[in-house]
Amino acid sequence: MKKKRAVTIGVSCTAAAIAAWFAFCGYQWSWGPFAGLHDIQTANLPGNAARYAPEQAKKIAGSLLEDKHIIFLGSSVTYGASAKGVSFADYIAARNGCSVLKEAVSGTTLVDEGIDSYISRLRALNTSQTVDLFVCQLSTNDATQKKPLGEIGPSKELDSFDTKTVAGAIEYIIAYAREAWDCPVVFYTNPKYDSEAYAAMVGLLGKIADKWGISVIDLWNDAAFNSLSEEQRRLYLADSIHPTQAGYLEWWTPAIEKAL
Repeated sequence: MKKKRAVTIGVSCTAAAIAAWFAFCGYQWSWGPFAGLHDIQTANLPGNAARYAPEQAKKIAGSLLEDKHIIFLGSSVTYGASAKGVSFADYIAARNGCSVLKEAVSGTTLVDEGIDSYISRLRALNTSQTVDLFVCQLSTNDATQKKPLGEIGPSKELDSFDTKTVAGAIEYIIAYAREAWDCPVVFYTNPKYDSEAYAAMVGLLGKIADKWGISVIDLWNDAAFNSLSEEQRRLYLADSIHPTQAGYLEWWTPAIEKAL
């Protein structure tokens, strides 16, 4: 009886520890079943005030993006994890009169591991729809989780890439998007933050872009873009990676909008 009770207590403690871990992940990074806790944490940041909401964004008359359909594939930065689920993609839609599919899940990777990875979600999208532009985030999660960089392949065949590496996953995404929708493919990077692993990913992406002839919105190496005052940094960022609504509206959106 004592042994059975000990096992029961052990299982309960393990379950409690797992629940606590998921709650922490949700609160800290907007990931997992308790992701809503992060919205509560960040909702009252000055950069998430009501005046920065998408419906307040000024519309651009005669935009070249008007009536276009754009797919944005990414993780927490594309989702807007520290901006109440609002990101630059939502502002681009509001300002330019275009339709946007924001396929973004926090905590996910380019490297193909599980149903929430970039590639798994990409494969689930409707390939019969008309798409004018496909935009993909160079995920910071691959750097944080120390995913292998891999090597650029000699081929452009869809089944030739090692999608368990960053290089192979990027090449697969490019090849798949082109085959599925026959549209321009664009990748974008995060601005500068303290990560040698992500810097290596940015360098790799540049070489892949040369191979495939795609565009890269390189926020990482844009010195002017990264030149923020301390006051701006406090308003625009919830942490070293994730923008607030003000950060997306005033900082990210004009740069990405112009590039697109």
